[in-house]
Amino acid sequence: MKRWLHLFIGSLLCLTAFALNAQAGGQAYLLEIEGPIGPAVADYVHRGMDKARDAAAEIIILRMDTPGGLDTAMRDIIQDILASPVPVATFVAPSGARAASAGTYILYASHIAAMAPGTNLGAATPVQIGGIPTLPSPPAKPGAPEESKEKNEKEQPAPAGAMQKKAVNDAVAYIRSLAQMRGRNAEWTELAVREAASLPAEEALEKGVIDLMAEGIPDLLSKIHGRKVKTQLAELTLNTEGINIEQIEPDWRAELLAVITDPNIAYILMLLGIWGLFFEFAHPGFIVPGVVGAICLLLALFAFQALPVNYAGLGLILLGIAFMIAEAFAPSFGALGLGGLAAFVIGSVMLLDTDVPGYGISLPLIITVALVSGAFFFLAVSLAARAWKRPVVSGREEMIGSVGEAIRGFRRKGRIRIHGEIWQVKSGIPIRTGEKVRVTGLDGLTLMVEPKHTEET
Repeated sequence: MKRWLHLFIGSLLCLTAFALNAQAGGQAYLLEIEGPIGPAVADYVHRGMDKARDAAAEIIILRMDTPGGLDTAMRDIIQDILASPVPVATFVAPSGARAASAGTYILYASHIAAMAPGTNLGAATPVQIGGIPTLPSPPAKPGAPEESKEKNEKEQPAPAGAMQKKAVNDAVAYIRSLAQMRGRNAEWTELAVREAASLPAEEALEKGVIDLMAEGIPDLLSKIHGRKVKTQLAELTLNTEGINIEQIEPDWRAELLAVITDPNIAYILMLLGIWGLFFEFAHPGFIVPGVVGAICLLLALFAFQALPVNYAGLGLILLGIAFMIAEAFAPSFGALGLGGLAAFVIGSVMLLDTDVPGYGISLPLIITVALVSGAFFFLAVSLAARAWKRPVVSGREEMIGSVGEAIRGFRRKGRIRIHGEIWQVKSGIPIRTGEKVRVTGLDGLTLMVEPKHTEET
């Protein structure tokens, strides 16, 4: 009887603890966004939000410090935030962190936008190849003096191209829609996009760009306790006082994706794949170079599928490699090699169609690979030049000019010993026994000869 009583009391205590934990607000899931935002970060955030949704978490916290990132990855994260049944609080922290470019859009899309003291956000102008687009001059304020209008027109850059205007206008409409959805300052968003404006945390709070400032995660949870937020499903009142915080670390898939989508790693994988397959085709049967090359090339293609690749640059790289390989097999004394090296370098610089920080190929890496490839093709050219100058040592051509010795004297036809072999010969000049003769031509399997002393005189 006592045993059953103890079991009942233990179960009751467990249920009570569970109920108290539920009343305390469940759990907060913490995700870290640090560095450039790319496919790996988007995949990590997506999986983290799925885990928080399955666990019926009270809130998801995105602690962010980013210089920006790729547009596609940013939009994937924003779509996950907008569709999340669990409220998302984006917190720019720690002090010194920033939410620049893509980070500003994510901050505006979140249910709660918070920043730590000493942080900043903004500079949300879309970056294109060749740098920040040139934007049209902003309209002068009503009632401004004519002199200030003329000065403004002179200081502002010329109007941008149609594609640049489309990109900027699309970005403005996108971030304004996010601001209106969350009830935040929509006017400042246009400055952030068109003029790359930035704000420190204190001014962002004053202008209504963010909801609050916090010293850290505990302070953030304390300040948002009792706040009402509207998700896609319903309006919720946050219960974040005293809840547990569980940090979600990137899994192996996110780690692998982060490695292979690094532009420099993807570039190296592509080159290893191409050279590995070339070596296998040139020397069939080695197997290992072909296997390694195929794996590297497939990983590179997967990475480039997730990155903004300029296919003209990729085509130039492949053309350059083809020219350098052709130089090795059909020497053109530098024409194919130099052209291939130039195409390779230009294609490498053009390969990624973006100026987003952290998503460009390192120039020292391009120079190093170009120098190695150039050294390879120059070695092939030098070896070909040496082979061209070297005398022929085999075949019919090698017999011309060779010296032999007559076995017996003859007038028109006879036999000589040359290179340890006996050959039938013809001569227009009588030859004595043992006389040295030089080969002047071939007629089938018969050599045409003349006395060696004739040429010397």
